[in-house]
Amino acid sequence: MVGTLPPAASPLTAAPTVPLPRRPLDASDQVRRWYENDLGWPTVPDGPGTPVRLSVGPRFDVLDVPVEAGLAALRHLAPGSPVAVQDGRMRLLLAAGSAEEVPGVLDWLEWGSLRLDLRTLGEGDTMTAPLPADSGTPAADVGPRPQDGLPWSTGTRARPLEPSSTDPRPALSRSASGALQGAAVWLRPPEAGCEVEASLPTLSALGGGGGAPDLVRVLDTVATQCHRLRLRACAQPPAFS
Repeated sequence: MVGTLPPAASPLTAAPTVPLPRRPLDASDQVRRWYENDLGWPTVPDGPGTPVRLSVGPRFDVLDVPVEAGLAALRHLAPGSPVAVQDGRMRLLLAAGSAEEVPGVLDWLEWGSLRLDLRTLGEGDTMTAPLPADSGTPAADVGPRPQDGLPWSTGTRARPLEPSSTDPRPALSRSASGALQGAAVWLRPPEAGCEVEASLPTLSALGGGGGAPDLVRVLDTVATQCHRLRLRACAQPPAFS
């Protein structure tokens, strides 16, 4: 009929809407997903693009010591015990709840009255999440103690290592010394799909019971090394400009 309007299009025949493209994951999102999905470790919510931080306490506690002191304690750890390094510090992961026991153990070992360069992180604390081992950032490497006197970095200045053929402790290799000056990296990374708790130092392993590392041996070793470092620093002559 002349003058009749065409029928309106049915809503069912409307053109389909195209979904918006997904925002690509940035580096911090990928790191966060690796910790939360692959390891089951909780992270602390933060803004995009900021370094990921791990929540300490639910799965593990942390013992933070100078690298040289931490290296001496590696022999007491299990092969799967995670260890991280950053800015001249070594972070040894301990069994959850161990941070509260450390002061009492140090007192029992007669180290409690001395000022030692170590600290613990426990329930309610956070730590910078080291980059995953497969993220393209080279992991810190441990090799034989160098005998050529080349320096390695502690994050503040380079110190020469005294040649010693009788010292069995490992030292950071040249590739690791560069990593110590930047972001946190894994010296011994955790393995996805493996329960990390069984490899963490704990007080319940005192005397060698079970397969977990003995927390008392770890603390006695790092305390001894921290005390030696303090004595060494006090014995150095003052620098004159």
